[in-house]
Amino acid sequence: MFDIVVVGGGSAGCAMAARLAEPGDLTVLLLEAGESDRHLRSRVPALVATVVQNPAFDWCYLAEPDPSIGGRADVWPAGRRLGGGSAINGMMFVRGNPWDYDEWARLGAGGWSHADVLPFFRRLESNERGADAHRGADGPVSVAESRARWPVTDRWVEAVQQTGVPRSADLNGVQPEGVDYVQVSQRNGLRHSSAQAYLHARRANPRLTVRLNAQATRIVIEGGRATGVEYREGGVMRTASARSGVVLCAGALNSPRLLMLSGIGPAEPLRRHGVAVVRDLPGVGRNLQDHVGTHLVNDAATPTMNSEVRGLGALNHLARFVFTRRGAMTTAIGHAQAMVRSRPGLPAPNLQIIFAPFAFDLDAQGKLVLRERPAVSQAVCVVRPKSRGTVELRSSDPFAAPLIRHQLLGDDDDLEQLAEGIGLARGFVRQPALAGLLTGEARPGAALSGEALRGYCRLAAIPMYHPVGTCRMGEDERAVVDPDLKVRGVEGLWVADASVMPTLIAGNTNATAIMIGDKGAEHVRRSLELSTALAR
Repeated sequence: MFDIVVVGGGSAGCAMAARLAEPGDLTVLLLEAGESDRHLRSRVPALVATVVQNPAFDWCYLAEPDPSIGGRADVWPAGRRLGGGSAINGMMFVRGNPWDYDEWARLGAGGWSHADVLPFFRRLESNERGADAHRGADGPVSVAESRARWPVTDRWVEAVQQTGVPRSADLNGVQPEGVDYVQVSQRNGLRHSSAQAYLHARRANPRLTVRLNAQATRIVIEGGRATGVEYREGGVMRTASARSGVVLCAGALNSPRLLMLSGIGPAEPLRRHGVAVVRDLPGVGRNLQDHVGTHLVNDAATPTMNSEVRGLGALNHLARFVFTRRGAMTTAIGHAQAMVRSRPGLPAPNLQIIFAPFAFDLDAQGKLVLRERPAVSQAVCVVRPKSRGTVELRSSDPFAAPLIRHQLLGDDDDLEQLAEGIGLARGFVRQPALAGLLTGEARPGAALSGEALRGYCRLAAIPMYHPVGTCRMGEDERAVVDPDLKVRGVEGLWVADASVMPTLIAGNTNATAIMIGDKGAEHVRRSLELSTALAR
């Protein structure tokens, strides 16, 4: 018996569980279906390609064929380790634009405007750039400068400015539009996951119990109240009872699935799968969103990571990592980025263009491998796509993967924005700052334009692994949780992870997911205090 059971030890779940247990007045159980993130492949930044789409670290969910990208069925990653996405992601620490959070509030998520979330972003981070009105310096999450630097990155930042894009002093702070270097979720050159930040780096809290390899199968609902969680651990089915309630932090793909397995969701599909309806909530599993992007690759006539990590160069970088925690082994997925608008009249940037001093190709088995010759890449990402999808039950089997239906380019305007972004990225690399450093456009190829370019985008577009929105927060009938993250119509049940985001933010979503867990703990506590006051 515990006061609170938190399901999912991911980016939000680690923050939620630690913050709930912190004052010492609640007993908290954190259930994580995966193993510990204390593994070399998770900790060493450059090994990210060995954990994504690796079943030991990643659930590797396969979406349904997508007609908007030629019928391709993409793999949608989901972290299968303590730390969740923060244990396997590309480590870019991006907050999004203040407009994003003000838009959440406008859409019905009161208390989640930028002014409301800023104190929690500041509270959670320890930023190498120091504290100011926007940034924190003494929180659990380490936000660091990249320790892998190539001169071509500096030239790209200069080139972007030559197109008229302003140099930002801090895209996560004072100036959320422009070009800047990427900050990363690392400490001393190692990945700093949410588990590292909230669990491992702190003194053990006797009020917090963490169980690994414990896969939740159903929320126990009695008399309209969540009273516990059924889960499988070591091949044995168990039940954890919760005096005060249950918090779902299983992510945008699994939180809606667990709600539906527990009878909370759209009634007709639940009945079709033989699941007894506890609460008819049509919005569960709807509103699925993900950023859509593609890569622009240029061959280079200057050293890049591709050329420096082969042969003796690889040994050099390994030695640098071992002795100084610097160099290629500390690389994140991006080294610099530009938040830009491709059209006049937009309220905020609609594109994120990420630069990396390396590029990948696909091998014969379809796996990513570093391009053999020196190259750089720009990932062009549409940050506010209009396309929407769903997460549904595949069956009533609690161990069956979720059914993911989403069209990456289901809205024609998303395709247009992607093509516009490629145009901007091409303009960046044509500037004087990069003259003589790049030798040609390897992908998509300089000859492609107009409809041919759009056709390429339909074949080459990829999900950016930022799923959100499937348990949307709001006040309307289609909202799944209210602004206090309480599931509508069920007592003692909350959802706190990327699934509650009404819309995507401009940029990578991990920092925001952590913030939701950190801030969400305050909402859960407030609800418990209110319930106690009413009971008196």
